Amino acid sequence: MDACGVRGKTVVPTRLYRFHCTDGYDLVADLRGRRIPTVALVRLHAERVALDLMSRAAGTDWSAWYVEVYDERGHAVLAKAFAEVRCERRAGAIRGGRPWR
Repeated sequence: MDACGVRGKTVVPTRLYRFHCTDGYDLVADLRGRRIPTVALVRLHAERVALDLMSRAAGTDWSAWYVEVYDERGHAVLAKAFAEVRCERRAGAIRGGRPWR
Protein backbone atom coordinates (compact mmCIF):
# COMPACT_ATOMS: atom_id res chain seq x y z
CA MET A 1 0.00 0.00 0.00
CA ASP A 2 1.14 3.54 -0.63
CA ALA A 3 0.72 6.55 1.63
CA CYS A 4 -2.98 6.89 0.80
CA GLY A 5 -3.71 3.22 1.46
CA VAL A 6 -4.48 2.41 -2.17
CA ARG A 7 -2.59 -0.49 -3.65
CA GLY A 8 -1.19 -0.11 -7.16
CA LYS A 9 -1.99 3.58 -7.51
CA THR A 10 0.80 6.13 -7.61
CA VAL A 11 -0.16 9.50 -6.21
CA VAL A 12 1.46 12.38 -8.08
CA PRO A 13 1.35 15.63 -6.15
CA THR A 14 0.00 18.51 -8.18
CA ARG A 15 0.24 22.24 -7.80
CA LEU A 16 -2.23 24.84 -8.93
CA TYR A 17 -1.04 27.10 -11.73
CA ARG A 18 -2.76 30.02 -13.43
CA PHE A 19 -2.08 30.84 -17.06
CA HIS A 20 -2.65 34.55 -17.74
CA CYS A 21 -2.22 36.06 -21.20
CA THR A 22 -1.30 39.71 -21.68
CA ASP A 23 0.31 42.24 -23.97
CA GLY A 24 0.93 44.62 -21.06
CA TYR A 25 -2.35 46.45 -21.69
CA ASP A 26 -5.04 43.83 -22.15
CA LEU A 27 -5.36 40.72 -20.02
CA VAL A 28 -7.02 37.35 -20.42
CA ALA A 29 -7.02 36.12 -16.82
CA ASP A 30 -7.16 32.48 -15.79
CA LEU A 31 -9.42 32.63 -12.74
CA ARG A 32 -9.72 28.87 -12.20
CA GLY A 33 -6.21 27.65 -12.81
CA ARG A 34 -5.17 24.08 -13.42
CA ARG A 35 -3.49 21.44 -11.26
CA ILE A 36 -0.41 20.07 -12.99
CA PRO A 37 2.24 17.69 -11.58
CA THR A 38 5.44 18.74 -13.39
CA VAL A 39 7.10 21.86 -14.76
CA ALA A 40 7.44 20.16 -18.16
CA LEU A 41 3.65 19.74 -18.30
CA VAL A 42 3.21 23.36 -17.15
CA ARG A 43 5.28 24.46 -20.16
CA LEU A 44 3.25 22.29 -22.50
CA HIS A 45 -0.02 23.63 -21.12
CA ALA A 46 1.22 27.23 -21.43
CA GLU A 47 1.91 26.59 -25.10
CA ARG A 48 -1.56 25.13 -25.58
CA VAL A 49 -3.15 28.14 -23.86
CA ALA A 50 -1.32 30.53 -26.19
CA LEU A 51 -2.17 28.51 -29.30
CA ASP A 52 -5.81 28.23 -28.26
CA LEU A 53 -6.16 31.97 -27.71
CA MET A 54 -4.46 32.72 -31.05
CA SER A 55 -6.79 30.32 -32.86
CA ARG A 56 -9.89 31.99 -31.39
CA ALA A 57 -8.98 35.41 -32.80
CA ALA A 58 -6.94 34.60 -35.89
CA GLY A 59 -6.80 38.16 -37.25
CA THR A 60 -5.31 39.65 -34.08
CA ASP A 61 -1.71 40.85 -33.86
CA TRP A 62 -0.23 38.60 -31.16
CA SER A 63 3.35 39.84 -31.50
CA ALA A 64 3.37 41.59 -28.10
CA TRP A 65 1.47 38.91 -26.17
CA TYR A 66 2.86 36.55 -23.52
CA VAL A 67 1.45 33.70 -21.52
CA GLU A 68 2.54 34.19 -17.92
CA VAL A 69 2.27 31.31 -15.46
CA TYR A 70 1.88 31.81 -11.71
CA ASP A 71 1.83 29.22 -8.94
CA GLU A 72 -0.77 29.09 -6.19
CA ARG A 73 1.18 31.58 -4.09
CA GLY A 74 1.22 34.12 -6.93
CA HIS A 75 4.89 33.62 -7.80
CA ALA A 76 5.83 33.82 -11.46
CA VAL A 77 6.88 30.42 -12.80
CA LEU A 78 7.49 31.19 -16.47
CA ALA A 79 6.61 33.55 -19.29
CA LYS A 80 6.55 32.69 -22.96
CA ALA A 81 5.99 35.01 -25.90
CA PHE A 82 3.19 33.97 -28.22
CA ALA A 83 5.50 34.60 -31.20
CA GLU A 84 8.03 32.12 -29.79
CA VAL A 85 5.31 29.53 -29.22
CA ARG A 86 4.18 29.82 -32.82
CA CYS A 87 7.75 29.70 -34.19
CA GLU A 88 8.76 26.78 -31.99
CA ARG A 89 5.63 24.87 -32.93
CA ARG A 90 6.38 25.32 -36.63
CA ALA A 91 10.05 24.44 -36.21
CA GLY A 92 9.15 21.35 -34.19
CA ALA A 93 6.70 20.21 -36.84
CA ILE A 94 9.23 20.74 -39.63
CA ARG A 95 12.12 19.03 -37.85
CA GLY A 96 9.95 16.45 -36.18
CA GLY A 97 11.36 17.60 -32.86
CA ARG A 98 9.72 18.78 -29.68
CA PRO A 99 9.02 22.51 -29.30
CA TRP A 100 9.87 22.58 -25.56
CA ARG A 101 13.16 21.51 -24.13
